[in-house]
Amino acid sequence: MLNRRMFLKTGGIALFTFGVGPQFLTRAAAAAQAATGGVGARRKVLVTIFQRGAMDGLMAVPTLDDAALRGVRPHLAMTAARSGGEEAAIDLGAGFGLHPGFNALLPFWKENRLAIVHAVGSPDPTRSHFDAQDYMETGTPGRKGTPSGWLNRAAGLLGHDATPFRAVAMTAAMPRSLYGDQPAIAVTDLADFRVRLPGAQNVAAAAGQGFETLYQQTSQGLLRDTASETFQALDMLKPEQIARYRPADGAVYPETPLGHAMRQIALLVKAGVGLEVAFAESGGWDTHVQQGTVNGTFARQAKDLAGSIEAFWTDLGPAYQDGVLLTTMTEFGRTVRENGSGGTDHGHGSCLFVLGNRVDGGKVHGTFPKGLDSAALYEGRDLPVTTDFRAVFCELAGKHLAIRDDAQLFPGWTGKRLPLLRA
Repeated sequence: MLNRRMFLKTGGIALFTFGVGPQFLTRAAAAAQAATGGVGARRKVLVTIFQRGAMDGLMAVPTLDDAALRGVRPHLAMTAARSGGEEAAIDLGAGFGLHPGFNALLPFWKENRLAIVHAVGSPDPTRSHFDAQDYMETGTPGRKGTPSGWLNRAAGLLGHDATPFRAVAMTAAMPRSLYGDQPAIAVTDLADFRVRLPGAQNVAAAAGQGFETLYQQTSQGLLRDTASETFQALDMLKPEQIARYRPADGAVYPETPLGHAMRQIALLVKAGVGLEVAFAESGGWDTHVQQGTVNGTFARQAKDLAGSIEAFWTDLGPAYQDGVLLTTMTEFGRTVRENGSGGTDHGHGSCLFVLGNRVDGGKVHGTFPKGLDSAALYEGRDLPVTTDFRAVFCELAGKHLAIRDDAQLFPGWTGKRLPLLRA
């Protein structure tokens, strides 16, 4: 059985438009893949999208016909009534609606492949974006200084050999989620492999040998190790073949950073380069001002997120969907009451989406408070957190990636998983 280092020395894997086959591999690379599971051997892939800025869960998935919500959101509350026309929320049943900006996700809901977890988040009370994102990405709420991210730990608990593409972030800088001892790569564009690493300048424009020398000299162990993986990965990707990649019929990605990121993740899934943990991010969810309903900041972000996910899932097609699970996350929610600027302020609980063929979908999971009056709210103002985000991510990593040790994935957590995936 070849180990990862031997695998990398045998040659590069060629990416091409519709997948991977022996005819597109060097003889040495094909032999290496055969020894490590076969040409095109597939790994389970967990994809996470971080909605930075704190998504308003009550705008994304509102309670319907709720007098209390209309009372505190006279300009933002939406109705599912037919009289609402194009401005109506989509009725999901059981008293919940879906913001029309997420309409592209509705078919997955109807097919029972999309689930929603409501009133979910971190138990830590902070309303600081920086702290809340740090706590969620490290998986240790209230504890600063945790050296690793939960996705990096997940990669380390997979229990088998890996290629440099095991853990990839389609971001300009390495996200906190992927900090740690396990190799990870942050890439903005696979075509020219622009890479940013923790503590480093943008390394896109210089020659490879110069950067290898630079990183070998650095005193930062994490930076040095990550750089080593990056340069090994460069040998596996052929930019000219990446440029020729065409998504499957019907997959139309938004012309946005998120759409671009999701397109590249689909490429890596189908290329068979060993991807198992993928990360992307969506910004612009900090809706203090002019949040809007069917128009405005929130609606634009919702359409981008939903459109990017729809295109990604369509691009994967039936041949790859069984092996992929996608989840969203956001650092906290927004206030239940709208503010004087037509927006909402930093809150506590929010909601998230989970998409996959094994998902117990078509349901709103979690425990939603009975009523939205001040007595039912956190500190009298916010949607409470009734489901710890770790209960969700342990379930997803546990059943999809076969990670059994919840205590190592989330140190200090002793809760139970939230059942979301079917056996």
